[in-house]
Amino acid sequence: MGSGADIRLREATVKRFIAMLAVMAMAVTAGSAAAQDFPKKMITLIVPQAAGGNLDLVARGLAQSLTASLKQQVLVDNRPSSSSLVGTQLVARAAPDGYTLLVMASTFAVVPAILPNAGYNPTKDFVGVSQTCWLPLILVTHPSLPVKSVPELIAYAKAHPGKLNVANSGTGGTGHIAWELFNQHAGPFNVVQIPYKGSAPALIDVLGGQADLTFDTFSTSIQHVKAGKLRALALAGPKRSPIFPDLPTVAEFLPGYDAAIFNGIVAPTGTPKDVLLKLNREIAKALQQPELKNKFAAQGVELMPSESPEQFTELIRKAVERFAKLVKDANIQAE
Repeated sequence: MGSGADIRLREATVKRFIAMLAVMAMAVTAGSAAAQDFPKKMITLIVPQAAGGNLDLVARGLAQSLTASLKQQVLVDNRPSSSSLVGTQLVARAAPDGYTLLVMASTFAVVPAILPNAGYNPTKDFVGVSQTCWLPLILVTHPSLPVKSVPELIAYAKAHPGKLNVANSGTGGTGHIAWELFNQHAGPFNVVQIPYKGSAPALIDVLGGQADLTFDTFSTSIQHVKAGKLRALALAGPKRSPIFPDLPTVAEFLPGYDAAIFNGIVAPTGTPKDVLLKLNREIAKALQQPELKNKFAAQGVELMPSESPEQFTELIRKAVERFAKLVKDANIQAE
């Protein structure tokens, strides 16, 4: 048997341990209660791009459904800027309470690798809530370019160094990254890269013949392909589209190629896990509504929620690593 001092020490240790367990239990209970009460006020979805694009349209469809299911208004707030910096930085500095969320595209994971002063770190300043969708890019050319397939484009680019004009939505944008991936898989090519301030002006110049080709979003190019104003060579995603089943993917000619865009919702780091889980569940319910799924499927957009916040956080982490390597290998630099 121990001395009286030893017994008192053990008793004090046990009491501290019990007190610590009580504090932890209270924290868990408080967190669960917070999630049950959430939301108590309006939720703002910051879209760091202009209204009317795919990112904005998916956000608005989602906001409408979430407003109904959460019994609180979910507002879309557009904060367009170069490289989506203004809106992204705003959310990085927001309170981590689930009331200010960022609607992001793949470029969210690319920009900090190109801009050292981007003002945010995608893996340190944010946590995933849920992916919302995949958007395939499509490789399109002006009809005057004498190529009708990916192999013909590769052969033409190698036979005519410096002649091809490749339009993109800006340095580090989705179209630029898609071409650099293409260059890594099939090149190197000697082409003229023409950065524009957005995908719309890039597409306009391809339509007008001032540029030869571009990687554009499926939904904005497909109407011009059907009208014969553009020639579609391939989809840049991992699988064919049910809307255009005869169009091959780039990966069918260049195995492993995948430049599909993913969109999603992220929150400031420190947002309570229970709040993240509730948002994840509600987003999944909204995106699985047949009316919403069919609406976007008709535009080539596949709504696809994440199984958990952690799953989406991991997807972003892997994307950051992959894009950082691509930026370094391709020596992509800010304009």
